[in-house]
Amino acid sequence: MDLDIYCGPPPLPDNLMRQWNFDPVLLSVLAAGFFILLMTSEKSRERNAAIAALVVALLAFVSPLCSLASALFSVRVLHHILLVAVMAPLIILALPRGRRGSTLLPAQLSFLAHTGLMWLWHAPAPYLFALSSPAAYWLMELSLIGSAIWLWSDILAPGRTVGAALALLLGTTLQMGMLGALLTFARNPLFIAHLGTTQPYGMLPLADQQLSGLLMWVLAAFPYLFVALRVLSRLFTPQDSERRAVRS
Repeated sequence: MDLDIYCGPPPLPDNLMRQWNFDPVLLSVLAAGFFILLMTSEKSRERNAAIAALVVALLAFVSPLCSLASALFSVRVLHHILLVAVMAPLIILALPRGRRGSTLLPAQLSFLAHTGLMWLWHAPAPYLFALSSPAAYWLMELSLIGSAIWLWSDILAPGRTVGAALALLLGTTLQMGMLGALLTFARNPLFIAHLGTTQPYGMLPLADQQLSGLLMWVLAAFPYLFVALRVLSRLFTPQDSERRAVRS
């Protein structure tokens, strides 16, 4: 399959820092999204979350990280971790509390959708398809971002109980860990798009793949576990303690 990667062909280390992506359509979309988030935000911490989400988006799609992901699968995985585990919750936190999701639909739907898409796009054949054209690339990226925003809106919904939020967070951590373990312990390189792109960076394709698995297995867990601890702490806040006392 001929590759037409959105961020360009795999760069060499010597010219990596010149590989910035100033696609006017991308910059316009990011600017519009950031403007909408700022206009929606009501508190300073919400505006700070909007700014942080923009910074992550610029790092992922404008900085040389976007180009480097064409060379290293481990960087592609890091790129996706930034989008689904950092940028997506920041987008939800940039919204006023009352707009952060609802409990009308079963939360399992967002979990299943996001899990399915994570496993789909990190399988060899769909991943190769995603690199075949800019349209396929954006299908991968937008479906991952959209499902992650849906999942985080369920996790952070004001009406979500502590138990349900923890189940979503720990379930997501577990499924990403399982995917990471499969990548880490695979005996052969699985992603043919990177068979000839890792050597300039001093890595064999299998080592690059193993690093990607460790990132998915270990690094990706931290945002979810951090939020799980914050959610768990709600059980011990004075407000919640008083509420439980009144109910009893």
